[in-house]
Amino acid sequence: MSSRARRLASGVVVLILVAWLDVEAASGAAIRGAILNAGPPPPRKQIPINIDQYVCGKSKESEELVVGPNRGIQWAVVSLQSPPPGSRTEAPAKTVQMDQQQCVYIPRVLVVPVGGTVDFLNSDRLLHNLHSASSENPTFNRTQPKGRTIPVVFKKPEIVRIDCDLHTWMRAWVVVADHPFFVVTGPQGEFVLENVPPGKYTLKVWHETLGTVTRDVTVGDQDTTGLTVEMGKK
Repeated sequence: MSSRARRLASGVVVLILVAWLDVEAASGAAIRGAILNAGPPPPRKQIPINIDQYVCGKSKESEELVVGPNRGIQWAVVSLQSPPPGSRTEAPAKTVQMDQQQCVYIPRVLVVPVGGTVDFLNSDRLLHNLHSASSENPTFNRTQPKGRTIPVVFKKPEIVRIDCDLHTWMRAWVVVADHPFFVVTGPQGEFVLENVPPGKYTLKVWHETLGTVTRDVTVGDQDTTGLTVEMGKK
């Protein structure tokens, strides 16, 4: 994925979060921090491509584990395990988008509130297919030619895996959130959970290959709480 595409993908995640924060929780503090790899940044796996090279290229860097030079982990999902009382989500008026560009899903991880719609786009000049794996939401397996938009409504909270059976390295995740305190980490592992009411919480971090870790955190009134969480093996 190009650096410009990465910046756009990260920006999409932030905009989505801001768009559906509960207005009742708009006066709170922030939890700001980073999710780091416990050991040195591992090299990215190279995936050889033997199909549709005229669009996909001859190889791809794996997106399964993206660790920056500062050990920051991109595409981790940070959330409050137990949201503040009264928190709720409202589906945004506009749909959110996940595109396919040069045989890569952009963004790789996307957060959508319960009841929200994801527009799946195909900007590639070839045929893809969208094949979901989920337990709470209906699964789908649909072919998608260039230029066709496939809207999908997600009604139950869970993490949904999206694959392309035609290009087996392609994978993405849709995180269906039942409260507003979810965010996806940026290229340096950075995250911000905003408008968090004062109190004691359990912070949950999920990553597709590193699993799940939790940390206790206390948030003061109108303060910014800093937190660094390490995942993986040293």
